[in-house]
Amino acid sequence: MDFQVVIPVLISFGISAILGPVVIPFLKKLKMGQTERVEGVQSHLKKAGTPTMGGVMFLVSTVITALFYVKDYPKIIPVLFLTLGFGLIGFLDDYLKVVLRRSDGLLAWQKLLLQVVVTGIFTFYILNYTDISLTMRIPFWSGHYLDLGWLAVPLLFFAVIGTVNGVNFTDGLDGLASSVTLIVAVFFTVVSIGLKSGIEPFTCAVVGGLMGFLLYNVYPAKVFMGDTGSLALGGFVAGCAYMMQMPLFILIVGLIYLVEVLSVMIQVTYFKATHGKRIFRMTPIHHHFELGGWSETRVVAVFSIITAIMCLIGLLAL
Repeated sequence: MDFQVVIPVLISFGISAILGPVVIPFLKKLKMGQTERVEGVQSHLKKAGTPTMGGVMFLVSTVITALFYVKDYPKIIPVLFLTLGFGLIGFLDDYLKVVLRRSDGLLAWQKLLLQVVVTGIFTFYILNYTDISLTMRIPFWSGHYLDLGWLAVPLLFFAVIGTVNGVNFTDGLDGLASSVTLIVAVFFTVVSIGLKSGIEPFTCAVVGGLMGFLLYNVYPAKVFMGDTGSLALGGFVAGCAYMMQMPLFILIVGLIYLVEVLSVMIQVTYFKATHGKRIFRMTPIHHHFELGGWSETRVVAVFSIITAIMCLIGLLAL
């Protein structure tokens, strides 16, 4: 047995955990506090002022760890790029919102344009500089691949940007997006080792970085990841899936992300169609359960358990 994979987990965990006491007071000084919607969940109003942009903690720890391995594992490069690229978009958005006090951050079209550019570079790289095909493994039908021809490219854009926004919507409770994505990162680590896909040092670095971040992000959170963290994690999930020809598996292991996005879409559509009626108490759906009397920790635990079960089903589906 070769247990080398634990080393990047430990390095990244160490860096992320050590960064906490450095980064959090710094973010507080910069007044990078979270603003809460007034019409939102009342118990969240006390969170106003908690520093956000904490995603830099695991982003820095993951990138530093990955740099040790990039020479021997060149397939890390595209996933690292996608993670960092989306992380920087999130950072820019957070910076505008929190530091420059521009209430809406990046405008919707600016954010989308940047996301399309980052995804475009990723697509160009994997098509021209790696041997990775855009044919997709079909879940529960081992050895079979779905080949969509040129349609695979627009699907890639849709899948990547959709996943990124799904993780972003999931990030609304203390430790929710970080716990769920930690489990997904463990899943990708197991699969990467099994398939010998060569990205496992990076997936391990994300596992370690998120564990270090969770020390400060579990309820009651001392820091939030902000868009810096949630967009980076979305890029990570989508990048791993494409490097292993597994975008269809995002629908299984990323079920929580999918449900969070769908809940918002259903709510908005229904609200417009009925002129002001709602299906859910509040969306994204984690707030619906919170307003139904669940504690934050319960929502996080249940969503994490669902993700763990879906990841086990994902392994069966390979």
